[in-house]
Amino acid sequence: MMHMWDRVLAGARKSPLSRQELALVAITAVWGGTFLAVHVAMQHSGPMFFVGLRFAVAGLAACILFRRSLRGMGWADVGAGAAIGVMIFFGYGLQTFGLQSIASSTSAFLTALYVPIVPLLQWAVFRKRPRAMTFVGVVLAFAGLVLLAGPDAVHVGLGPGEVATVLSTLPIAGEIILISLFAGRVNLGRVTVVQLLVCGILGFAAVPVTGEAVPAFSWGWVVTAVGLGVASCVIQATMNWAQKSVTPARATIIYTGEPVWAGIIGRIAGDRLPGLALVGAALIVVSVLVSELKPHSNPRPRRDQPRRAENGPEAGSPETTPGNRPQLRQ
Repeated sequence: MMHMWDRVLAGARKSPLSRQELALVAITAVWGGTFLAVHVAMQHSGPMFFVGLRFAVAGLAACILFRRSLRGMGWADVGAGAAIGVMIFFGYGLQTFGLQSIASSTSAFLTALYVPIVPLLQWAVFRKRPRAMTFVGVVLAFAGLVLLAGPDAVHVGLGPGEVATVLSTLPIAGEIILISLFAGRVNLGRVTVVQLLVCGILGFAAVPVTGEAVPAFSWGWVVTAVGLGVASCVIQATMNWAQKSVTPARATIIYTGEPVWAGIIGRIAGDRLPGLALVGAALIVVSVLVSELKPHSNPRPRRDQPRRAENGPEAGSPETTPGNRPQLRQ
């Protein structure tokens, strides 16, 4: 599948966005359409059973897609995939539960709370302070999400749907950070298979725990679950691949386009975005561009620099000897 992305994005080398970033933009568009699909499916199925079936299908699709990579499965792949899979289960499980009782626009707004959580959580856990422009991009993106969701979404009550959706933002943020943490250290195909199957198994296991009944057969939830399962396989595999080179903070900014695409799909389905929502969508696009700005600083050379260049570095100095220069924390 990665070769497919390479061919699709081969002509995008001159774009200000990298191939990996463009791939994340593409899967974000697919991701944005899932709110409406899940909301409709919840009329025919319970949340845990639906999550289990959706990600079981996704895991089987990943097994077919990455079948050649499965022979070398190691404990590192299993551990990384299981950790990410647990985050996916809690994130999607809580979000799907919330969609039973709240509107999709409210769900999109509340879910987007992970936008400011990711860089702050990364800073708190890994001591990796984001760049200043990343903070500016996060603020713009969050402001855009508020406008996009509309004033009704701001008045959040304490119902079970709202509480579950707010809680889902923590594992969603954890998922994004874990993917970047393990990217490049484990095999892409194996981790994708494990994380999807783990999420599916946990979904089915949660059905009796939550007292949920297996729904009666309906093409509504079957077709939706299978379609979303294939889409989830593509989404997770692309995230695992792209976030090898895209930072969690940058990826989070790109993911804020999810409600924009949800709004576009909703408009096609008959919904109309008000003026403030259009302004919010524009702010989200601007936030992606702003987060990439890197202010240039031109510090004045020190007075002793010419003499150092003329006389050469001191022998044995750990600060100037090639190969011993201290690494800056990024």
